[in-house]
Amino acid sequence: MIDLTLRQLRFVLALADAAHFGRAAEACGVTQPALSQQVRQIEAAFGVRLFERTTRAVHPTPFGREFLARAALVVAGADALAAFAQSPGGRPTRPLRFGLIPTIAPYLLPDIYPALRRALPDIAVTASEARTDHLLAGLRSGETDLALIATEAPKGAGLAEAPLFADPFVLAAPRAAAMHGPVRLAELPRQSILLLDEGHCLRDQAIDACALRDRDLGQSFSATSLSTIVEFVANGQGITLLPSISLRKEAADRRIALHELEAPGAGRMLRLVWRADTPFAALFEEIADVIRGLGETRLAEPLVG
Repeated sequence: MIDLTLRQLRFVLALADAAHFGRAAEACGVTQPALSQQVRQIEAAFGVRLFERTTRAVHPTPFGREFLARAALVVAGADALAAFAQSPGGRPTRPLRFGLIPTIAPYLLPDIYPALRRALPDIAVTASEARTDHLLAGLRSGETDLALIATEAPKGAGLAEAPLFADPFVLAAPRAAAMHGPVRLAELPRQSILLLDEGHCLRDQAIDACALRDRDLGQSFSATSLSTIVEFVANGQGITLLPSISLRKEAADRRIALHELEAPGAGRMLRLVWRADTPFAALFEEIADVIRGLGETRLAEPLVG
C-alpha cells in the first residue's frame, strides 16, 4: 500500500497547473527542492514518471494525466469535508467562488450581486469570468464552488446542476436591411452570419440553430465578444443571433433592428452547476432560486421592442 498525503497531491496539481517547478513551488509556499523531492517520491513509489521534464516546461505523461485527474477529485473531496466541518449551519466561512461564462457575466452579474445581498446577506461571493471548459475544470479541482453556464453538465463528472431559465435567441440585423416579421433560420444568408470564436458555447449553439456547414464557417468572421459582433452588425457587415439576456446592453444602438425567430426558434438553457459532493448543496439551490427569479423578470420583458 502506497501512502500519499494531501500535501503531495497538492504539489503535483500545482506543478501541472504551473508547468514549471519554480512557479509551482512559489504557489505552494515551499522551496523548489522540497517540491521536487515530493514529486520524485511519488514517482519512485509508483515506478513511473508523472511528468516529462524539458529545459522549458514540465508536462504530464499519459499516466500522469490519469493520476492528476484522480488527485484533483481527492483534493476537492478533502476540501469539501474540511469546509463542511468548519461551516456552521451549512454556510461557508469564506466567500463563494462563483464563475460565469462571458456570454452571461456582463448581462446578469450586475443584477445577481444585489439580489444575492438581499436574499442571502450572510453569504459573500467573489466572481470570475471564464469559458465553460475552464469553469468545469475549476469545479472538479475545487478552485471554483459554483458556475453559471449555458450547457448541460457532463455526465459522470461528479457534478450537480440546477436548470435556471430559458434564454431565447433573437436575430440582430442592420436596420437598413429592412427585414420584416419573424424570420426563418433556414432562410438566413449563411455567409452573413457573424459568430464568436471557437471555445464559446454560444458559437456552437448558433451553428446548430442555423445549420451552418464547414464551408459556411470558413467564410464567417469570428470575434471574442458579443459587443464586437454587434458593432459589426451596426456597421452593416453582417447579422447575428443574440441571447435575450444581452439585449439591454447590446441592442441599444439605433442602427440595429431586432427580429423574433419563427417557431420553433432557438435558444439556450442557463444552468447553475456545482460539485455533487459539496456540503453547500442546499445553499446553492437557494442561489439558483434567486437567479431563477431574475430570469423570470427578464423573460417578462418583450424580446423585440
